[in-house]
Amino acid sequence: MQLPSSAELINPTVRRGPFRVALFDFDGTLSLIREGWPRVMIDLMLDRLREQRLITEPEPQCAAHLESFVMALNGHPTVRQMERFAVEVTERGGTPAETTAYLQQYIDRLMSVVHGRWDAIESRRAKPSEWVVPNAHGILRNLQERGVPLFVASGTDLAHVSREVELLELLPHVGGRVYAPKNNDATFRKRDVIERAVRELAVRGDELIGFGDGVVETQEVKRAGGVAVGVASSEAGVRGVNATKRETLIAAGADIIIPDYEHANELLAWLWN
Repeated sequence: MQLPSSAELINPTVRRGPFRVALFDFDGTLSLIREGWPRVMIDLMLDRLREQRLITEPEPQCAAHLESFVMALNGHPTVRQMERFAVEVTERGGTPAETTAYLQQYIDRLMSVVHGRWDAIESRRAKPSEWVVPNAHGILRNLQERGVPLFVASGTDLAHVSREVELLELLPHVGGRVYAPKNNDATFRKRDVIERAVRELAVRGDELIGFGDGVVETQEVKRAGGVAVGVASSEAGVRGVNATKRETLIAAGADIIIPDYEHANELLAWLWN
């Protein structure tokens, strides 16, 4: 069995299964409903910096700087990015607002987009399959058939993740194993979800396989001794590897990079050796 051509092997000594537990990030890894969220967040930050006249470099350079820490914190509770932005405002000589104020402003902007996508799915103007990473249902089904328990760990608020798991018809696959911060609790950690999964199922860390498009879940899966599949997904309707995500995921320690789950059956057959 060959690794599918769409997959890039980063770690040639990667352990090949079988695996006894699988962890999935949510946004960008399963769901595309929040596609475009980095632009929303960065635009908000630029607006707040403009208000206090704190942008001293060319604006594209400032935006790139903001993006660097926004994406480095991808996978943590969203409030962490707002905390980092408050530090940025202070370092530039400004007076930051309360972190919770920044967080609410971001949520308001993002949800104005997300609600439209919820409505489209609920009204059946859009199919759930249009708003997931291609063939997400297929890989979850394959893992279920292999008897692998599935855990979802997200940095997005639990109430929103839970609703979207149902909207996207993922609930039959993941059941009640959906973990995310309640009310944007900053103490939520994906590390704790991984430790809980390993403990509850009495498995070894190297029997864990993780799928994610962000730094945090990739690093935590590797820290636990598992295999990290980096999902360098593009936006809805676009296929192929997202180059920026690819670079970030490789730096975080991903063993394999894939653009989506189109060749999930071949990928899992190879991983199970």
